[in-house]
Amino acid sequence: MDKILLHIHRNISRLNDRIGAATAWLTAVLVLLVGIDVVYRRLLQDTQTWIMEMEWHLFALIFILGAGFAFRHDKHVRVDLFYSKFSKKNKAWVNLIGGMVFLLPWCVALMVFSWEYAADAFRIREASPDPGGLPARYLIKFSIVLGAFFLFLQGIASIAESILHLKGIATETDAPEIPESI
Repeated sequence: MDKILLHIHRNISRLNDRIGAATAWLTAVLVLLVGIDVVYRRLLQDTQTWIMEMEWHLFALIFILGAGFAFRHDKHVRVDLFYSKFSKKNKAWVNLIGGMVFLLPWCVALMVFSWEYAADAFRIREASPDPGGLPARYLIKFSIVLGAFFLFLQGIASIAESILHLKGIATETDAPEIPESI
């Protein structure tokens, strides 16, 4: 059973590391696009609707698809009153219970409701209401489902890791660091 938990933890974590690395490139694309937009606004005193919408869509993708990666490396927002002072065992208990009671059910609810939201947009072939805006707005809405799914998977990996910690089995994330390739 321990080997299965370790296998689950490692494979899901590797997947989210790869997604995080790919998502990091979206940041470079966003910076380039914003730079082009600024130059276009300053030189021509104009902007294009599709450029502004693409900026928002890229920002959303970075946030949504990067959630599992941020959670894996403990770079997410945490209201930490006591957690930092806990022992590794108590942290494992908090992560185990919090993951099972809050994170996984929240991710499932988010996937279900965002699927309906995106499917409705797909059915009507929702596009930007603005002239010159982006078509296929439902694609960005489906990314919410995908991001929630990756976060759900990382929640499973976190629960597996917590169980392993409680059993006294170390994992490679005992000293979490963001990989150098990112």
